[in-house]
Amino acid sequence: MKIIANSAHQTSVEGQKIIDLPNDADPLTLDLAGVARIDLHFPKFSDGRAFSQARLLRQRLKFAGEIRATGDVLIDQLVQMARCGFDVAVLREGVDLADAQRQFDRFSAFYQGDVLHPQPHFARAA
Repeated sequence: MKIIANSAHQTSVEGQKIIDLPNDADPLTLDLAGVARIDLHFPKFSDGRAFSQARLLRQRLKFAGEIRATGDVLIDQLVQMARCGFDVAVLREGVDLADAQRQFDRFSAFYQGDVLHPQPHFARAA
């Protein structure tokens, strides 16, 4: 997962179709033709609906473009974001990039499956 500072986040990029999806919208109703990136918003850290949206986009809709987490993104949520299908996380103001990267160093493997590796660890090792 790529982690970027809030100041480096661009809401639009020339030549790319980007969807900014509110966390109360149904991703199953989207027309994903030509979409390069979908920004999913966390209005506050305790609102996790964007996790479900990311999983729906990856698993049901087979969206292969970039899914970006924006808003109140906390360091302790980054690993779960990656496991749900996010590619990029935009950290809120004042959060250190090095501290955020350490989360991935702490948790390098998981027993249960996720969006990227649906089989549990014991099935992959066999």
